[in-house]
Amino acid sequence: MGSDSENKKSVERKKPMAVAPIAKPLAGKNLCKRTLKLVRRAAEAKSLKRGLKEVVKSVRRGHKGLCVIAGNISPIDVITHVPILLEEADIPYIYVPSKEDLAVAGVTKRPTCCVLVLTKPTKGELVQEVQEKLQADYNQVVADVKELTTSLF
Repeated sequence: MGSDSENKKSVERKKPMAVAPIAKPLAGKNLCKRTLKLVRRAAEAKSLKRGLKEVVKSVRRGHKGLCVIAGNISPIDVITHVPILLEEADIPYIYVPSKEDLAVAGVTKRPTCCVLVLTKPTKGELVQEVQEKLQADYNQVVADVKELTTSLF
């Protein structure tokens, strides 16, 4: 018979997630944090496309940015065409372990399978200071993603 404190500890532990076998390059802990922080800043600056349909539409229209894809999508067939599309458009992409974390960072209630962080907002202009901070974070994450990608392939 366990005490209440033992039950709480078991609830607090996160279950290991089943990440798809195609989820490469998968962000490590630090890169995942920085990527989700970038997604949050982009969402606040309104330079973020959420969801598979919006991302594919933006890529086909020629928009550039960083694509962040969730690694725990089921069925995986939903997103298998996205990396090919991104590589053809020369857009860097990275997988993060959880679609729920991606949704929280993207300021939405629904879990989302992928987001596209744009370098500038689709409508209007940003304040210079916000634009510079977003661009600096974007450049740092993209450099890390490219370094990770080159080490894998």
